[in-house]
Amino acid sequence: MNEILFVGEHPKTYDVRWHSHENWELVYCTSGQGAFRMKSGETISYQAGEVVVIPSREIHANSSTGGFTNIHITIADPAFVDRTVFRVTDDKDRSLLSAFTQAKIYYSSDINRRELVLAALGDLIVSYVVVFRSNTEFSKPVEQIRNSIRRNFANPDFALNQVIREMPFHYDYLRKLFKKEVGSSPLEYLTSLRMQSAEKLLTAMWSNEYSISEVAQMCGYEDPLYFSRVFKKHFGCSPTNYISKQSEKHQTDPGRTELGPEV
Repeated sequence: MNEILFVGEHPKTYDVRWHSHENWELVYCTSGQGAFRMKSGETISYQAGEVVVIPSREIHANSSTGGFTNIHITIADPAFVDRTVFRVTDDKDRSLLSAFTQAKIYYSSDINRRELVLAALGDLIVSYVVVFRSNTEFSKPVEQIRNSIRRNFANPDFALNQVIREMPFHYDYLRKLFKKEVGSSPLEYLTSLRMQSAEKLLTAMWSNEYSISEVAQMCGYEDPLYFSRVFKKHFGCSPTNYISKQSEKHQTDPGRTELGPEV
């Protein structure tokens, strides 16, 4: 998780044609401004000091009338709640820029065991993005839905649709507003939180601490079979296969540790 796979840098550029990546791409604009266009029709404008986060296999192009420079990173399985394209703004201390720049330096270096630094930088960059994203101002009804989901995502009895329908706004309006501001629908947001929690709990299963049914229950799913289907759709493998794959990683690298994302 949060593994940096590639770091590159664009000198002054005006257009990047349609393309996609097998993993997530994080693009930090170091100067200029421009816009990413998605095949889905969505456009995300950006300027210096902003990062555009693009999910895996999302076909996109990048263009600018005045030109832009950037540092771009591809990351495997980042711990983002939002699973669609979004933009975040760096803080006044340019913490993200510093981390991106260090990632660029270490990725291109021949320093012994540089992968240890890159692993730490991958976690740091994703953590910054999560924190800065969570500090984004949302409208009052959207913030109310987000808070309700975050408080209750582990509760199998949580009725998301009921929460939305009880608010003094039209149901479809709230769903569209939530997706516009957050980047995912309320249900996608809820599912993402549950899957992050599941990944964290399944990590503990290497010591046989929990069963699949227990993990499902703790992540808000009464039916373990349905939980397994959702997990497979989200991660590309069943919970059991996920445990096996991660266990194999640890057997080949016994000094490695995996920490699940905080929610």
